Amino acid sequence: MTTTERPLMVEARGIRKRFGFHEVLKGIDLQVRTGEVLCLIGPSGSGKSTFLRCINHLERADGGELRVDGELVGYREKGGKLYELREKDIAARRRTIGMVFQRFNLFPHLTALENVMEAPVRVLRTPRAQAATEARELLTRVGLAGKYDAYPATLSGGQQQRVAIARALAMRPRLMLFDEPTSALDPELVGEVLDVMRQLAADGMTMVVVTHEMGFAREVGDTLVFMDDGVVVEAGDPREVLGNPQHERTRSFLSKVL
Repeated sequence: MTTTERPLMVEARGIRKRFGFHEVLKGIDLQVRTGEVLCLIGPSGSGKSTFLRCINHLERADGGELRVDGELVGYREKGGKLYELREKDIAARRRTIGMVFQRFNLFPHLTALENVMEAPVRVLRTPRAQAATEARELLTRVGLAGKYDAYPATLSGGQQQRVAIARALAMRPRLMLFDEPTSALDPELVGEVLDVMRQLAADGMTMVVVTHEMGFAREVGDTLVFMDDGVVVEAGDPREVLGNPQHERTRSFLSKVL
């Protein structure tokens, strides 16, 4: 199956978001197909993270329509009108979307293993023994086989972020969202997190990644989107956008980060 024949995992049409008088998103149209990696780049304040948070309804879009795996995000449709779902129903749909933030947000009083087990046990009602086995497998997958019993305070930033990735994967998501997952890390720790993300992409995980790591976007991304001032300025093959940007605003931004 070619990329264009794969079903849509994310479909955004005319997404708008306003905070007070400030319109952060001004009609975003984007598509991500199953198994694709879409990378979002752009200056601070361009709307990248807000759009990412709209995908799983952490932010409520003020206009437009978002679907994940064919289902409306945060709403149900009846009689041609959209009605916001109850928080319980939103949470149920959000389970299939993993998200990794800039900050790791691990429970400091729980070990790495317990952090990864927590949601499957509490939310999915997975038996503890099964959850522990699966958590060990996930921690091994992200290169932390010897850190099952370590507490977050004893782990480096890169290790904590890898625990956070394992925790998101424990919910068996169909889609992974990454909001600048390496921006809070010391430079020498960035590579170990990107390596995990590369492997996820190689395994076929559908991913939307807000990033400043242009090398990762070029190497792993299927599509690169440059956003500025709440709009998509340019989108295309990462190698084309980075190597031969068509818009002056894209050229100006890339001249400062490449």
